[in-house]
Amino acid sequence: MISAIFRDLARGNRSVQRYESIVKGGRLVIPFVGERRGDLGIQEGRIVAMADDIPASEADSIVDARGMMVFPGAVDSHYHVGIYRPHSEDAESESSSSLVGGVTALVSYFRTGHNYLGTTGPYREIFPRVLALSEGHFYTDYAYHLAIMDSVQLAEIEMLVEEFGIASFKFYMFYKGLNLASDSTAGSAYTMAENYDLGHLYQMMERISAIAAKRGATGRISLSLHCENPEIIRVFIEEVKRHGPEGLAGYSRSRPPLSERLSIHEAGVLADATGCPLNLLHLSSREALEAAIEIRTRYPQLDIVCETTLHHLALTCDTAGGIKGKVNPPIRNSADVESLWQGIRSGQVDTVVSDHACCQEVAKNEDDLWGSQPGFGGSALWYPVLLSEGWHKRGVAPVRLAELAAANPARYFGLYPRKGTIAVGSDADLAIVDPEKTQRVRAAALHSAQEYSPFEGMELTGWPAMTILRGQVQYKDGEVVGRKIGRYLKRPLSWE
Repeated sequence: MISAIFRDLARGNRSVQRYESIVKGGRLVIPFVGERRGDLGIQEGRIVAMADDIPASEADSIVDARGMMVFPGAVDSHYHVGIYRPHSEDAESESSSSLVGGVTALVSYFRTGHNYLGTTGPYREIFPRVLALSEGHFYTDYAYHLAIMDSVQLAEIEMLVEEFGIASFKFYMFYKGLNLASDSTAGSAYTMAENYDLGHLYQMMERISAIAAKRGATGRISLSLHCENPEIIRVFIEEVKRHGPEGLAGYSRSRPPLSERLSIHEAGVLADATGCPLNLLHLSSREALEAAIEIRTRYPQLDIVCETTLHHLALTCDTAGGIKGKVNPPIRNSADVESLWQGIRSGQVDTVVSDHACCQEVAKNEDDLWGSQPGFGGSALWYPVLLSEGWHKRGVAPVRLAELAAANPARYFGLYPRKGTIAVGSDADLAIVDPEKTQRVRAAALHSAQEYSPFEGMELTGWPAMTILRGQVQYKDGEVVGRKIGRYLKRPLSWE
């Protein structure tokens, strides 16, 4: 069966008799198909041939993949470029870091208000500035999700889809009426928005649903949700400040899974009323995943994608390096980790992401849990975490991991099949992985501006030896060797 599918994927593969390069002798991991040994011929940044054997004499250069697994380049569909650092500077350091993990395309969130560019106004004026700050600064290809913060931006949604190729938007449910016990900042001052509430969310869903219905044949248009409830968080923060516990266990208690569960059900009711396609972001707990499964079951007509993160799959409150592991939603306990892996096995989890946000050590104060900034980088550990924790430790098939890391994010965010798979016609975005290479995580080897890693010291097996973007070797044997050739991905991509 796999051989027949392989022949279909490789149709027309002898149309080019001379290749710029051949990836030779590797074990190809093809999403939704399986694994098999084969060679890839690359020309003008695309895969143009797949065969059991392509003679080395037919290429200008050879990539020796013997003993390696060849994965599609990962698509990191949850990223934060420029959240804590200047945009262009962050793009350069952090996209180079992503190469270490086998990532070749990323989709970054951007919003107006506090952080990022610290401004507000129409996206017609602001987003071209974001694109200008991006051009020439990425080592990976890149795209953007945009958060719609006010009524002016609400009216721009269709324009953003049609003119700028934005296929996904965002709403932060825990910013609703922001007045947390850990932050005296008024919600309107933080978001720079007038009515950032469930009414605003409902209006977003209405508009996105209408455009999704109109554009459904050409690509998925969707809304991503950070599901935590601010009123519940406020009460639990007050309780933890009075009674503990301290550290990451206290932070998890202060933003409990209950807050995720409640917000997910609110989102389900509104999506049912509007028909809006949803992406439920960074599910961190058993309760959150169960809530997502419940609304999928209750509203089977809805298009709902479930996401979790590398850190929620690999770290616990006890292992995440203290305050350096502070993130929203919080890292949980080992039982929650296993529940998320079970969701991967059962098919209920659709994508895995890094939620990468370079947050330097100065912003993480071990003596100030509440004042320290949330978030950290993790994209450099993409395939190492998935292969070590998923395949080696829990027996999750590599092809399933390739679907979670590459194919599904590309499918749900308008990049497939140009990105996220290995097939004739697809971009030659590849992670050449040594499946048995074992080493401990060291922040210095991750090529990030972040001086630490919550994964520090963790022993992982399965590291990329090489990362290739559109046929160009960008990372090899521990070093970033390529150039800033990343392109803006106006979605949806097509075969042309």
